[in-house]
Amino acid sequence: MSEPLYMSKEGIIKLENELRRLKFEERPKIVAEIKRTMELGDLSENAEYHAAKEAQTHLERKIAELEYKLSRVQRLDMDAIPSDKVYLFAKVLVRDTSDGEEIEYTIAPPEETDVDNDIISVESPIGKALLGKSEGETVQIKVPAGTIEYEIIKISRD
Repeated sequence: MSEPLYMSKEGIIKLENELRRLKFEERPKIVAEIKRTMELGDLSENAEYHAAKEAQTHLERKIAELEYKLSRVQRLDMDAIPSDKVYLFAKVLVRDTSDGEEIEYTIAPPEETDVDNDIISVESPIGKALLGKSEGETVQIKVPAGTIEYEIIKISRD
């Protein structure tokens, strides 16, 4: 049996919408393109046909991947997750001890990360280092640029 994939309601909806788009918008476009290129003649030397078939293979792989993820999804009850420590879906306000700069991260499963909005993976170096820690604790994190030290200022779930 596969390992469960924990996600928020919003994350599940996002995956379902992407799957629907691939199946009902992208798949018919590729099928139409394959049909069009088949009409061009000799398939053995038809580069457009082969490109369309390759795109179809890639699309079907993405669809199968999404279906597999959705088959493993376990929706998390956010209200049942304690807020005294950093757990999945916690918002964590940290202060960089070297320059005093503050940043708020949301800890999320890898499928729900959005680095541009400071939603980081629980599997990232920062996510792993913060997991299970409490307000007031200081953590040292090895990142590609060196080591950073964060003090956990606040943990919330809103």
